[in-house]
Amino acid sequence: MFTGLVRTIGRLERCTAGVRLRLPGPVGDQRPAAGAGLGPLELGDSIAVDGVCLTVAECLPDGFRADVSEETLARTTLAAKADARATVNLEPALRLSDRLGGHLVSGHVDGLGTVLAIERQPASWRLVMRWNDPAYGRYVCEKASVAVDGISLTVAGCDSEAQFWVAVIPHTWSATTLAHRRVGDAVNLEADLLAKYTERLLGAAT
Repeated sequence: MFTGLVRTIGRLERCTAGVRLRLPGPVGDQRPAAGAGLGPLELGDSIAVDGVCLTVAECLPDGFRADVSEETLARTTLAAKADARATVNLEPALRLSDRLGGHLVSGHVDGLGTVLAIERQPASWRLVMRWNDPAYGRYVCEKASVAVDGISLTVAGCDSEAQFWVAVIPHTWSATTLAHRRVGDAVNLEADLLAKYTERLLGAAT
């Protein structure tokens, strides 16, 4: 489980067995992620990579390696970003003692979305996005939460065609990969867990 509050940015690469994450900043000899925003990593730790929950399969001097299934590669942006050696958002798993500053994020991406517009506002950026599968639009409503590439954001508005927009403050803009997004880019989207559970429970009750 995660909060959608990105700790650091890494660079994603393909390797023979899964994908490799290179971490920024100084790293320790034995625990590669020390000082890189993630804290000491151990084998088996869960890390959200652009909103996708991956398991640390190997600790490396400058990051870590994770195994990724064909299903995950097919349903997320990880394959394209690994091929392009792109930067990705990283967040370690939530501990029970941590503050829940964002919202509950499972790291199980629901589907892809497309960036439709990026507008500079006086004190923020306005990002307009659309679910590639319109069926997921029912999980988004004004002032609800949504995870975009693993970033917890508040829905500022939406329409009936799976299109919605968010307001991004300068800190989030500069501390995540959102500043690198361009119109037409694909993003990983995860709807609020509460919306999905509510739908399931109400459906079972009818």
